[in-house]
Amino acid sequence: MTNTMWRQGEVIELEITDLSDTGDGVGRFDQRVVFVPDTVVGDRALVRLIHVKPKYAHGKLTDLVEISDDRIRPHCIVADKCGGCQWQHINYDYQLKAKQNQVIQALERIGGFTNPPIDSILVADSSFGYRNKATYPVGVSATGQVQAGYYHKGSHKLINLNQCPVQDPRLNPLLAEVKLDIQKQGWPIYDENLHKGLIRHLGLRIGRYTGEMLLTLVVNDWNLPGVETQAQQWLQRYPQLVGVSLNRNSDRTNAIFGSETRCLAGVPYLREKFAGLDFQIRPDTFFQVYTETAEALLEVIQAELNLQGHEILVDAYCGIGTLTLPLAKQVRHITGLELQSTAVEQAIINAQENGINNVTFQVGAVEKILQNLEIIPDVVLLDPPRKGCEDNVIKTLRKLKPSRIVYVSCKVSTLARDLKLLCEDGLYQLTRVQPADFFPQTAHVEAAAFLALSAND
Repeated sequence: MTNTMWRQGEVIELEITDLSDTGDGVGRFDQRVVFVPDTVVGDRALVRLIHVKPKYAHGKLTDLVEISDDRIRPHCIVADKCGGCQWQHINYDYQLKAKQNQVIQALERIGGFTNPPIDSILVADSSFGYRNKATYPVGVSATGQVQAGYYHKGSHKLINLNQCPVQDPRLNPLLAEVKLDIQKQGWPIYDENLHKGLIRHLGLRIGRYTGEMLLTLVVNDWNLPGVETQAQQWLQRYPQLVGVSLNRNSDRTNAIFGSETRCLAGVPYLREKFAGLDFQIRPDTFFQVYTETAEALLEVIQAELNLQGHEILVDAYCGIGTLTLPLAKQVRHITGLELQSTAVEQAIINAQENGINNVTFQVGAVEKILQNLEIIPDVVLLDPPRKGCEDNVIKTLRKLKPSRIVYVSCKVSTLARDLKLLCEDGLYQLTRVQPADFFPQTAHVEAAAFLALSAND
């Protein structure tokens, strides 16, 4: 190769030998790394260089010279455009293999663990039709038609959808038909460039076991003429729809939901079963999108901890008590820590609904509450957001020295970083890691890591 070929716009031939944790295929060209979306390990591809740096580049697939044995036809006709999924073109068995490898690589390269004890990935019951929640940006076509869907990969160009193969299929009629009602109402659609208009997102949610649904419009302003009447009409049209809400987000932000939600018709939550318990879930509540696989991972956690009923447990980043409440049935007392007060309000209600009395919830930043706890926990459960734990959380845990720590993560790079800090100087030993496929057809992987305090501490 000559350096003249390493320029933006040049087309090179590349063999794809790996998949990145963002879902792109990875190949090497003269010792330089090239990331290429929509490719599979085993593809030999013609790739146009798009963003070129001295040691790496991002490219665009222009043609396939040789096709990988693990490449399949996507279920969705817009899979090559839509940014909702990255891996519909990849055989599901290979998706699982890639995710398993993603966990191994993160723990070895970032965490510094040699031969980490990683179990085989928990396989989803179905690789399609699993999502219990979807939020779609709303836009307008060139001909003035209201659209809803996901953004085109790498852009804010909307790909209009009337159904989505990864969401629960019972939500598809709402996705297709609510847009038409918005059109008939003449409600102005939000323009993110001008920061004008009203309708920003369409939110859909379903209880996988109960079938109860919620419909939420995320708006720039509360003033939406005729919305109460329309909400009642939606309730009448869809028997499984139990609530219609408005959520206001008037900020210039990529965040979907604002801080305030108003119920227009029905109730402000749906009911769902999880691990044998009853839960209330609101439109903007965090709840794992794959209910059944989340239950399977919980069963692994329960079996591994083998709780005897006398333990004191702390559940950091507890949300609405999704893991707190099932574990409460197996310990003496459990304390849930959560920053969002609305989530704690729901957690308390969920505890009361299930007659669980040995649980306490505290509102505030985990890094502050944890260091002021008046209890010494036997077990700490961590389930932080994608950014991982704050530095003070790691430092406090190393001082508290609970005998066991369970760390549940949706981003294995931050998991590996935090495990390395917790295990520094041999304070904790990594005893087991259980990956789980919560997000089929995407590059995301969940994992639960188990740490035990070293015997000499």
